Formats: sequence, C-alpha cells, structure tokens
Amino acid sequence: MKKIFFSVLLSIFAISAYAQEYTISGVVTSQQDGLPLPTVSVVIKNTTKGTVTDFDGNYTINNVQKGETLVFSYLGFETKEIVVNNGNNIDVALTESLEALEEVVLIGYGSKNQKDVTGAVSLVSSETLEELKPVDATIALQGTTSGVTVNSASGSPGGGFNIIVRGISSNGNNAPLVIVDGYRGSLNSINPDDIESISILKDAQAAIYGIEGANGVILVKTKSGKKNTAPKVSYDGYTGFQQTTRKLPYLNATEYALLLNESYAANGQNLPFPNVSGLGTGTDWQDELFEIAPIFNHSIRLTGGGEKITYYFGASRLQQDGIVASNKSNFNRSNIKLRLGIDITEKLKFSTTANYFNNQRQSISENGLGSVLFNALNYSPLYSLNQEDETGFLGNEVINPISQINNTYNEYTGNGMEGNFQLEYKLNDNFTATSRLGYKTYSDKGKSFAPIVNYGSGKVFNNDRSTVNQNTTRSNYFNWETFISYDNTFGNHHVTATLGTSAQKSWGDGLYATGFDVPNNSWDFADISLTTGIGEAISNGSYVFDNRLTSYFGRLEYEFLGKYLMSAMIRRDAASDFSPENRVDYFPSVTAGWKISEENFLNDSELINFLKLRGSYGFLGNNQGNNLYRAQLSGEATYVFDDALVSGVAAGRLQNTLARWERGEKFDVGADIKLFNSKVDITADYFLEDRNDLLLQNLPVSGILGTAAPGSGNPTVNAGTTRSRGFEFSIGYKDKLSENFSFGVNYNFTNVKGEVISIEGDVIPEGGAFGVGQLSPARMEVGQPIGYFYGLQTDGVFQNQAEVNAHPSQAALGAEASPGDFRYVDVNQDGVIDFDDRTYLGKPQADFYMGLNLNFKYKNLDFSAYSYAEVGKEMVRNYERDQPNVNRLNLYLNRWTGEGTSNTVPRTTTGATTNKLFSDFYVEDASFLRIQNVQLGYSLSQNVLDKIGFDKVRIYTSVNNLFTFTKYTGYDPAATTGEAIGGGIDYGFYPVSRQYLLGINLTL
Repeated sequence: MKKIFFSVLLSIFAISAYAQEYTISGVVTSQQDGLPLPTVSVVIKNTTKGTVTDFDGNYTINNVQKGETLVFSYLGFETKEIVVNNGNNIDVALTESLEALEEVVLIGYGSKNQKDVTGAVSLVSSETLEELKPVDATIALQGTTSGVTVNSASGSPGGGFNIIVRGISSNGNNAPLVIVDGYRGSLNSINPDDIESISILKDAQAAIYGIEGANGVILVKTKSGKKNTAPKVSYDGYTGFQQTTRKLPYLNATEYALLLNESYAANGQNLPFPNVSGLGTGTDWQDELFEIAPIFNHSIRLTGGGEKITYYFGASRLQQDGIVASNKSNFNRSNIKLRLGIDITEKLKFSTTANYFNNQRQSISENGLGSVLFNALNYSPLYSLNQEDETGFLGNEVINPISQINNTYNEYTGNGMEGNFQLEYKLNDNFTATSRLGYKTYSDKGKSFAPIVNYGSGKVFNNDRSTVNQNTTRSNYFNWETFISYDNTFGNHHVTATLGTSAQKSWGDGLYATGFDVPNNSWDFADISLTTGIGEAISNGSYVFDNRLTSYFGRLEYEFLGKYLMSAMIRRDAASDFSPENRVDYFPSVTAGWKISEENFLNDSELINFLKLRGSYGFLGNNQGNNLYRAQLSGEATYVFDDALVSGVAAGRLQNTLARWERGEKFDVGADIKLFNSKVDITADYFLEDRNDLLLQNLPVSGILGTAAPGSGNPTVNAGTTRSRGFEFSIGYKDKLSENFSFGVNYNFTNVKGEVISIEGDVIPEGGAFGVGQLSPARMEVGQPIGYFYGLQTDGVFQNQAEVNAHPSQAALGAEASPGDFRYVDVNQDGVIDFDDRTYLGKPQADFYMGLNLNFKYKNLDFSAYSYAEVGKEMVRNYERDQPNVNRLNLYLNRWTGEGTSNTVPRTTTGATTNKLFSDFYVEDASFLRIQNVQLGYSLSQNVLDKIGFDKVRIYTSVNNLFTFTKYTGYDPAATTGEAIGGGIDYGFYPVSRQYLLGINLTL
C-alpha cells in the first residue's frame, strides 16, 4: 500500500514539474523595418541552452521553465531580455543599436572594438555611402571625417580625386595607402554599393604598414553574405542629369570691343572697332560649351548563406557624360564583385574576393594652356560659332574651342581584376593562422588622333601632318601574407598578439608609338597599321618595371582590467627600389589608452558614459624614389654613323647610391567621449609629424659630371625636413525623440599647419607655371609651407606721374611704370623693384577643413544633408592669356581709367607693362563652403511591402554639389592637380557638375 501511495505522489510531482516547462516559439524582427532577422541568438539566461533563428526569423526553444529569462542578442542590435510566464508564443522586435553598428574598426591585420582602439582611427560606414551616392567612393571621405581632405583633380567624368590625410608633408607623393579586403587596391575601382566600411589610420597606428604608412592608410571592407540567411536580391539604381555649377563673368561683345578700343588708344594705335553700336552681347562661349548631360547607375546584388557558406555577388554599371562636349568627354565603369566564404572544417576556413572592373573614357584637353575651357574664356565674343581666328588676331595660342572639340579624338579602355584568396586555420582557442594571396592585374590601351587642321595664321595648334598615337600598358601586383594571431585572457589581463611576414611584387611594361599620315585624315582609319609615313625622330618607346618589398611585422596588445590599454608594433621592410646597402629599415611605434570612464569615480556617472584618453608615437615610411641608385639610359644623344647623324640615347639623371625613402615621425594625443546616454559623441586629437629625408630633385652638383646634357639632370637627394601639426575635433549628436522621429547631426573640423624645417644644399625647389615664360610661381622654402605662392606684392595702382617718380624704378621687371600700372612693393628695401622683391603670396592648403552633416527620419521619410568647407587658402587665377586681344573677366570693367578711378585693377593698354607679371593680383581667396549632397527618401510601409512581396522599397531624390559659397572667381575652389609644389594653380579647371538624381532601392 505504501509503495502505491508513493508512486502516485511521485507521479503528481512529475506532472506538476512538467506543467511548469514550456516550449516557446516566435519570430524575431527588426523594429526599424519589420524584416525578419536570421541567426539571432536565443539563450536561457545563465545557461548554455539556446538556439538561433532561421532564415525567416523563426525560433523554437524547448524545456523553458516558468520564470526563466530568454535573452535575444544580435550584432548591431540592442540585446533584449523577456521573462517567460506562460507557454504563449513570444515575438520580439529588436532595436537597432547605432553604437553597436559602429563599434568595430579595421586596424591592419585585424579589427578592434572602437572603444578599445588606442590610435587615431576614423570610420565611414555604408550608410554614409548610401546617402551620398558618390560616383567614386573617395568622395564619401570629404567632410565626413576629421583629418581627411578630398579634392578633385578634375570635374570631368573619371577625372579622379586627391586624398590627403593630415596635410601635405612631402614634396612628392602624399597619397595614402589603400588596402581593400587585405590587398593593395584603390577606391576608384570599386562600386561604392559594394563597400561595408572604410577605416582611416591617421597616426602611428599605421606603423604596422611600415614603409608605406606615412601618408596614412585607408582600409576598405567590402560587403559579404551572412550565414543561415535566405538568398536576398537587392537593386539600387538612379538616373539623372548634370549641369555646370558655375559660369565665369566675362565681357560680352560690346564690353569687349570698348575695352580693346581703350587699350589700343592708350598705346596710340588705331581703334580696332571704330563702330561698336549693334555689336550686342555676341557669342557666349561658355553657354555654347556647357550642356545638360545624363548620368545612370545600376547595381544589383545577391547575398545569403547556409550553415557553412556565405556568398555575395554584385554587378554594376555607371555611365556618365561630361557637361562639356558630352560626345567627347564621358566615362563608363562596369564592376562584377564576388565574395565567398566556406567553412571547410570547424577549424579551417576559406574565403575569396574578386572584383572585375572595366573603364572606358573619352576626354578633352583641360586645365592647361590651350585647353578647351581656356580657349572658351579667351576667345573673342565677336566671332561666330564656326569662325576661326584666321589672321591670328587673338595670338598664337587661342583657338576656337568648338573647332578644337570637333578635332579631338581619343579613347581609353582599361580592364582589371583584383582580389585575394585566404585560408584561416584555428589551431586552438587562442591561436589562429592566416595566409592570403592578394593580387591585382590591370591592362589598358589608348589611342589619340590629331588630324590635319588649320586654326588660323601662326597658331601653335595647327597641324600639317596627321598622326595617331597608340599605347598599351600592363601592370601586375601580388602580395602574399602569412600571420599568426594570439588572443587570451588571464584573469584581469587580456593579451592579443600578431606576428607575420609579407612579400610584395609589382611589375609591368608599356609600349607606345606614333604613326604618321593617317589615310583620309580620318578617325575611322586612325591606326598605326594603316599609316604610311615615317617620322624624323624616334616615334616609339617602351618601359618595364619590377619592384619588390619583403617585410616582417609584429604587434602586441595588452589590456589590464578592461581599462588600461597598450600596443606596440614594429615592421621590418626591405625595398628593391634602393641600393642593397640602404634598402632595409625598421618602423616601430607604440600606442596607449586609458578608459577613465571604467574607473570607480566615473562608472556611475549619468553625464559621462564613456571617456578614453589615448596617445601614440612612432615611425613610418613613404616609399618614393624608384631606382634612384641606378644609372639609366634615359638621356638624349646624337651619334655619327656612316657620316650621318643618328638620334640615340645617353646616360640620364645622375644616380644617387645613398638615396632612401622618406621617414615620418608621428605623435598624437587624443580623447574619445560619449555623453548623455551616448547621445553625444566627441573625438579630439592633437597631432605632430616631422617628415625627414625628403627626396629633393635636381640638387646642384659640379657641372663636370655632365648633368647639363639633354635628358640628364642633377641627382635626387634626401635633403629636406618638414613639420605638420594640427588639431582635429568632431562632435555628433543622435537621438530618437519618439517612435516616429529620430535625427542626428555631426560637425568636424581639422586645423593643419605645415612648414619646411630644413633644406640641405642651399637649393629652393620650385614648381608650377604662370603665363608663358614667367618664373615659377610656387616653391618650397624653409619657414614656409610646401608649395606656397611666390611673386610680386602690389601696393595699389599709380594714380599719377608724381607717384611714379616718387617710387623706386620698376624698369628691372621689363618696363617702366606709368600712371594706371601696379605699384610693386620694394620688399628687400634696396631701392629697386626687381624679381628679388618676390615674396609670400599665399598657399594652396587650407588652415581649416570642416564638415557639417545632418540626417533625420520621420515615419517613412528620411532626409540627409552633407556640407564641406575649406577656410584659409588661396588659388592662382591663371586662365587669362597674356595677349592684347583676348577676352577678359568683367572685373576689368572696374579698371583704372584716370586718377582716382581704381586702386585695384590696372589700366588696359597694348603697350609694354609689368601688370601681367605674377603678383597677388592673380592670387585669390579660395575659401569655400559647399553643400555637397541633399537627399530625401521615402520607404514603403511594411503593410504595403507584404502585399507586393518585397522586403524593402525606397524611392529617393538627391542633389550632389548643390551650391558652393566662395569669393573665388574660377570654376572650382576645391580643384587642384594634387602636386605638392604647383597645386592650386588654375588654368581653367573642368568644373564639378551639379547632379540631380532620382533613384530607387529594392530588396526581395
């Protein structure tokens, strides 16, 4: 009987216990868009029991007892906890965490939580790229992060951009190293829609890249698929039109004729236009050149993954016509992107990424003497569209720009493949070995045709013999890297270490040739194989190159109590570019950080949520100066064979066996702060860099060495030092004011000051050009920034002869002064005005770079606006030809015409004056503020999406380069050739286009 009683009792308890355990099911979605979230972790709190959601966000978890807590966690979303009270289904909507989405940055051979980074690292997310919709991903760096400046080399389609990190430090190359998914790449070969994030290493953190890290390092991570995710197809596309952002204020026909009449009369000559009535406004050559041009972009992606595989496939096509001569100025880019990850075993993983790209481009002559826009500005408004300057009235360099375009023929096509193969093996819980092979191969071909043409008497562009120039080049690159990573925690100590080796090789060749006498003088027959003529000089050439770099690198990171951080890096590089005795160097650095907010006195602060101080110091290289130690046959010579003169080659520039790369010494101290529940985010940095061993060209040596021979030259020597210092600051605020409204705003600025500290050899490097035959307008000199403008300083305009007589003579400049001419300052106080009185006139680098960016979302509407500014810089106005009969800016309407009429613009005359010499009259304030993007979008609601079977449908309209506020009279105050010495000189830059876009984002 007792046995029966106890059996019944145990059964009751068992039934009771079973009744308190549930099987819980549900679906996990994103609160933002209602989409299901796969691979969300669902775990019973304080246990190891759990599961993950499937493709559709569904989950089921068994044996959950009443009162237990389910924890839902997913990368990029806030973790959510729910107590189980019954067996009902539990559906969960997770909230996106902006902090979590931005917490991981790349640091080179690894990644790190942004809160634990001890170097100066900035991050640009895919959301920024989505909002900006840039043609080139480089544009997304402009104004979005402190310390980085981006300027266009040209606004023409495919024109390219210059990236500068923390100012100009070198007289040579200042471009940062770009690493894409572990291989050396470039931003302009990637479809911006394929990019997940861009990290910028700005300080000694970049020492892990040693000889290539001094100019900063840009690390690009492209998008990939996710495990256990159903296939998704996305389409992004836009179409739109472009127009010029600016036209320059030039004289119309009547104003032009009156100005020339006055100019001739001032020199006692007959008037060229005795009757100006009825001339009207004449031809506006800018109106005739600028046009409305289309732009199209299509991008499609397929992503997904299973238990052991992830995949990403993308394809895109960009078509952009130019706003000047769209049939002769255009750019097409096609991309095919593949990224694949496979778990071969639990420990061995394989991944590969591949990017194929094809570029096709046609271009016109731009930014130079005789370029299309240069001619448009200088050509007479009295001439009709098809009228040539047959008599040479406008001088020998100015021709009809419409005819110039009609006689422009060229094409360029390039094909490239880049990517890597990677194997990752997890030896145990602490050690992981990675080996990868990165590659890039690129080949291109180009052709240009110059027909027989006559633009008028004496024109330098006249061509009495047709020619076709053809070239083809091939370049290859591979980088094999193998490194081992160690990660372990010992109580309060966390240690991470990386040790590896790298071998790089770049090689390639090029071939170019010219054919003469093209059949039928036609582009249709422009091919060397069809030409019949022979040139008098050598008409072909070739080159080859082979550069190698072998490296060993290591990094040790230590963290104590989660708040005291330190890392040390060193890299040994051996570069084939330099002599065996000078090709090896070591690049050490150290960084440290202190998370003060983790200390007891701050960890409960309601104001300060996060506060970290950090600092870095180290040495990095800038690998310039290919083969400086070798003597090469690049000079010119004439020899006698069989009593005939034969053109040949001779020794070129004098070699320097002691040459080596530049070496940067960088120091940085900064702080990262989050306030008010992490709604306010502040980053501040002070930085200092000394760039040593600058390679200066053409340092004087004894003439007995023969360096004055044609094609020869003085050697390039490590003989200079510069210093760059500055301050960076960024502050952002983001908040969600209600379920329907959220917004964010970010402001950043960078202050940079560069200075030349020393130059050996008593030489002042010069560069750039102004006018024709004038002295170089830019130079590098101790105590001044690299590339500063150097010319004559004006002190108003002479108002009468008495003022001329009282002033030191200006005859040494080429002509005696008269009333109405510029009064130049006697800078050296020697009583004579000559070229020794040239002085500092400005600099092309700004003092401050700023960005202000805004975004908000209200229900299904989203809005964003990006602006960028540069303050405290100058540009040289060099698109005015020094000829008496060319057209002029309308500023000459305010010229000096008699005593008291003007003290800023000189008189006009055809006689000899010194007014056209390079002076501060041609140097203008080029500070500007640009509204670079405004976008408004609308997303369909979840109810509508469910009905039409889409996961996402968003329609948007966007305007790029909406408006530029500036005093500069040229087309684009942000344009520069990118030269350290000679940048910022404007020959008539092709202006950036204002783009009106209408686009759509679709996800299935």
